[in-house]
Amino acid sequence: MPNIFRNLPSVNQLLENPRLKEMVDSVNHRVVVDGVRTFLDDLRDQVTAATEDVSIPTPQELADKIADWLETEEQPALKPVINATGVILHTGLGRAPLASSAANAVSAIASGYASVEVDLRDGQRGQRIRAVERLLCELTGAEAAAVVNNNAAATMLTLSAIAKGKEVIVSRGQLIEIGGSYRLPDVMECSGAKLKEVGTTNKTHPADYSYAINEETGALLRVHPSNFEVVGFTKSVSTRELADIAASHDLPVIDDIGSGALIDFSKYGLTDEPVASESIRDGADIALFSGDKLIGGPQCGIIVGKKKYIDKILSDPLMRAMRVGKMTLAALSATLQLYRNIDEAEQSVPILQMLSTPVENLKLRAEKIAVQLGSNPALKDVSVVEDQSMLGGGSLPTQRIATWCVSFASAEGSINSLAAAMRSLKAPVFGRVNKDRMLLDMRTVRPSEDLALVDGMQSIGKKPAD
Repeated sequence: MPNIFRNLPSVNQLLENPRLKEMVDSVNHRVVVDGVRTFLDDLRDQVTAATEDVSIPTPQELADKIADWLETEEQPALKPVINATGVILHTGLGRAPLASSAANAVSAIASGYASVEVDLRDGQRGQRIRAVERLLCELTGAEAAAVVNNNAAATMLTLSAIAKGKEVIVSRGQLIEIGGSYRLPDVMECSGAKLKEVGTTNKTHPADYSYAINEETGALLRVHPSNFEVVGFTKSVSTRELADIAASHDLPVIDDIGSGALIDFSKYGLTDEPVASESIRDGADIALFSGDKLIGGPQCGIIVGKKKYIDKILSDPLMRAMRVGKMTLAALSATLQLYRNIDEAEQSVPILQMLSTPVENLKLRAEKIAVQLGSNPALKDVSVVEDQSMLGGGSLPTQRIATWCVSFASAEGSINSLAAAMRSLKAPVFGRVNKDRMLLDMRTVRPSEDLALVDGMQSIGKKPAD
């Protein structure tokens, strides 16, 4: 066994290999040296544990194996991908992409100092919410606003600030659970508020809230069931009805509208998604919603409403733990600016671009890409098919959007192997599998990505050059 180990090249010998030399320059000397040592140690362990004779690779073979391994290890886990799944708000792929102006704003703010908590007019310290509060109030009709890191945080913070130690009345049909183990009763318990359920799963009446109110009541809560629908024999209480009940008892109404649209999505054929301004107009004292779903901004939770309640929220000790940084504020501000002109928003905010693109355009793009992919021997039966996209992100789960897809099967293996090859591309491609066929949904592929999509898919199955 010792004689076998003597055949192993030294670390310094391996570092003289051209590929590893190049990696030392492009990655980092220490990283490459540590990688070579780790690889050699693992190889020694394999040889020691082997029950049969083991062939030791040549120095060149070893260097190539180490270089291949290091190249894989040094790939960043977070990288841009092409979303061809047809799920517009794909949680696994980062939900809504930012508008170019928002991305540029992040870049400008991130590379230096910024007036995050300084008032440029008098030089005094201010609150970071000022960067976006005026725009949020303008677009929703609210008196004041706050921004935290996501809508779950917005819910917990609001309940803590407004109703800690008090009962919060909510319909049983709105005790939601969404992805990532978010359960409303658990969030309420963590906030210090006490859950008081009223009504039944499918029916809750105004009288149910009225009968439940007592001296221990801190707020009435309405929650939009974003990721499910109860249909049939149902009854729910509207925000306006709830506001009337709360007003007669001097209690606040908290309206968690979930995904948080700033405009009416029925123009895209999508109905029943609550709009933030309508919540405020209908009497909600506080409205909560996401910034990274239907608005198409950065991940954040937005709280808008009456100033007396927002002031309590901003002064709650949890606020500091949940506040957002300068990059989120920059992206949100730039995104909100676009919504001051809906035509401009539709042209600039990617989610609105996707929803407003005519299906005829998608069909033409799909046909063009199908022709280009038809010559790839790794793919077979390439065709264009009509299908349906979906919003995703817990929004409007039963509603679909017409689309066109490039459809094909794998000519060289299973469809799962093909999907893995697509994920390993320089620009990874995510499609959706349907009955052993891969679909590339053009609704979620941006036109600027078409060339990279084709180039990537064409490289699948090609033999590497010698």
